[in-house]
Amino acid sequence: MNLTFSDLQSYLADHYCGRATDHGMFMKLVEEIGEVAEVLNKLAGRKASAETDLKEQLGIELADMIHYIVAIAALNDIDLTKLIIEKDKKAAIKYHHKMDLETFLQNTKE
Repeated sequence: MNLTFSDLQSYLADHYCGRATDHGMFMKLVEEIGEVAEVLNKLAGRKASAETDLKEQLGIELADMIHYIVAIAALNDIDLTKLIIEKDKKAAIKYHHKMDLETFLQNTKE
């Protein structure tokens, strides 16, 4: 199944509309960032771990971060797809990338 930022934003806007604030979502995001840091520390051996699948745990925590980032965008009616492509174009020019995201996406559809 394919999922786009637009799909996720629509879902989260519907899910959180009137029930959450961007400040509340940001606080949850900060918690998730801490959880990602903890898993990364375990993966690097800087922290002991009894967990067996740290990469799966990392994926779960990263998915949680994406959830709250997209929720904040949805609550503020921000088109992440458009802004990510625009920001990447500027970065591609600034850092002399051979290809920007929009060109990459066009090439993968051909």
